[in-house]
Amino acid sequence: MKHPQPLLLEAKYGLDRSEKDNDCENSGVLPKARMSLCSLWVIAGLAALGGAGCEKPSSARPAFETAPVKVSAITQVVTATGQLGAVVSVDVGSQISGKILHLHADFNSTVKKDQLVAEIEPSIYQAAVNQAKGELANACAGRELSRLTAERKRDLLEKKAGTQADFDKAKAEFEQAEATVMIKEAMLEKANADLDHCRIDAPVDGIVIARKVDVGQTVAAAMTTPVLFTIAQDITKMHIIANVSEADIGGVAFGQKVDFGVDAFPDEVFHGTVEQVRKSPTTTNNVVTYETVIAVDNPEQKLFPGMTAEVSIYVAERKDVLTVPNAALRFVPPAGTHFDNGPAPTLTRGQRLVYTLVNNGLALKPAVARIGITNGTDSEVLDGLHESDRVVTASTAPVKAAGGGPMGGPPP
Repeated sequence: MKHPQPLLLEAKYGLDRSEKDNDCENSGVLPKARMSLCSLWVIAGLAALGGAGCEKPSSARPAFETAPVKVSAITQVVTATGQLGAVVSVDVGSQISGKILHLHADFNSTVKKDQLVAEIEPSIYQAAVNQAKGELANACAGRELSRLTAERKRDLLEKKAGTQADFDKAKAEFEQAEATVMIKEAMLEKANADLDHCRIDAPVDGIVIARKVDVGQTVAAAMTTPVLFTIAQDITKMHIIANVSEADIGGVAFGQKVDFGVDAFPDEVFHGTVEQVRKSPTTTNNVVTYETVIAVDNPEQKLFPGMTAEVSIYVAERKDVLTVPNAALRFVPPAGTHFDNGPAPTLTRGQRLVYTLVNNGLALKPAVARIGITNGTDSEVLDGLHESDRVVTASTAPVKAAGGGPMGGPPP
């Protein structure tokens, strides 16, 4: 509070500067105006002292936000990320080396089994076939000569005109000639097979999802088979390979419903079912995950192989159960909170500590609740709470208003 201004007081009570210079306490008889002026000075000083040093602070106390325990349905999901792929994808390769002569399929081409999709320049392999045929004919001629020689040696032996050693040698040479013919026949078969491999056919019905060569490119089938095409057998039936963390994999099982979305269709939700949970772990940066195969129907072929899917696996569902906000399970009372007198609760596995308001909101009373599944926002209450109970979810700092009390109310 400010002191009264002297000039305003003088104007109000008709005082001049000379009268103001005299001390009130040294005057013998004070006029009425002088007495009023001195009284106002005293009152103003007391008011200033009281406003500056005698204001009593308000006793602020925490305020709390609450939420009801209610009956509702709750669903627990496990989230993961995976990639879409065809159920059967076949890499079409080449068993021989050579230059690509023709390509009869391209990206998105629909192909049938045994349909010609590529050709490799065959001249080298045709020459190998011709060479193998010549070597086989030569071997056959040598075999025939060895056979005739062996027969003559046998006739001479029967007529006592030849020796047993000559006949045995001729017989062995004939058998060697037969073996040579068999070798040359195999070489011809190999040459014909290599020539046939110049024509590359589709191994399955499907659609070409990758082409990795161009006409004129040379492929080398030395240590590994070069891949020319990748054919997805049927993209109306696809699957997702999702990586589920080790903390969540225990709740995932065959046949569970799955919802997922892809960036290509942000406003659409697709559906699938869990088909397989693979027990082989994958460790990346000390994070252990397990591959989960999710079967997906794709009748309109809107989904493409390789798309990233954000997956939600429905692992548990409850209907008409008590639920409590998860904020109540995380609430920690602030300093200065008053508690209802009672023994400190002892928690066991699956139990959580929540608080309710008592004494007209002036104190907190702890309650032990046994919790079931959760959807990330609410949790199932198995026991310890009742419908319509109000649990504390947060505390709010009191606001000091002009009246001196919290939230603008009267001082406590």
